[in-house]
Amino acid sequence: MAKTPKSKIDEDLVRQLAALLDETGLSEIEYGQDGLSVRVAKHGAPAPAVAAAPLPAAPAPAAAEAASGAEESALADHPGALTAPMVGVVYTAPDPDTPAFVQEGDEVKEGQTLFLIEAMKVFNPITAPRAGRVSRILVGNETPVEFGEPLAIIE
Repeated sequence: MAKTPKSKIDEDLVRQLAALLDETGLSEIEYGQDGLSVRVAKHGAPAPAVAAAPLPAAPAPAAAEAASGAEESALADHPGALTAPMVGVVYTAPDPDTPAFVQEGDEVKEGQTLFLIEAMKVFNPITAPRAGRVSRILVGNETPVEFGEPLAIIE
């Protein structure tokens, strides 16, 4: 009889996902690669639910309101553009009682959470792809976003 190989659990990956839960305030996260799916969830007191108590809508930056389709396309092509990796609703803070993850002019580190995008009832952290200064935030809180839509400019 041939034995089927067991998948070895990557303990470092589980630890990283658990740390990401603590960092973002999420209650669960799922990650998949090469046919292996790992789901990490917190039990006990639930984490603050962003969807249960939505943040008051922040006014969108004036530049974003006035942006035409051509300008938005140009912003998406900017070398420092952070674009939405999925369709969903963007949140600028982890819950209604805390300040936004980032403001224009803030210095950010690579991997720092800048936004959350809710897609299919899951809150996905959107992190800085590199260190730099946030020169523009192009979305407001609770704004629906499309795949590839520019969220911020990091220079």
